[in-house]
Amino acid sequence: MNNYEELLHEADSKGVSVDEDYPLSEHLSGLYIDGNIALSNRLKTTAEKACVLAEELGHHETTVGNIIDLSVSWNRKQERQARLNGYNRMIGLMGIIRAYEAGCQNQHEIAEFLNVTEEYLLECVECYRDKYGTMKSIDNYTIYFIPYLVVMKMV
Repeated sequence: MNNYEELLHEADSKGVSVDEDYPLSEHLSGLYIDGNIALSNRLKTTAEKACVLAEELGHHETTVGNIIDLSVSWNRKQERQARLNGYNRMIGLMGIIRAYEAGCQNQHEIAEFLNVTEEYLLECVECYRDKYGTMKSIDNYTIYFIPYLVVMKMV
């Protein structure tokens, strides 16, 4: 089962219905409203669909109320929290380490290994940089977010 299928199963187990082929406006890839997720019919790959579905499940778990107006700081915080939830679900610090251990050497290989889009990976790294700063140590590894994504294993 791939990431997308696992997320669909997770949504179903949480009572969240997913419309996988919804004609959303051009600037929206996904939308969560009251236990329902709509994915844009413009999403072509399972990686694209999985990235959007992960964020929308994040909204299901973390968002309260209508946050469409992003000029409101509380709404921006909730949007960021849902995105971080999705990044942790799809990539996470341990996912970056697993990609390193698998021999991935660039963002394309890492994204492919994790079954996410390169754009989503870069957004995740930027979010982690904002959250953790220039680096984060976990277990016997240090992940550097600046200037590039680098993983080092401590011996």
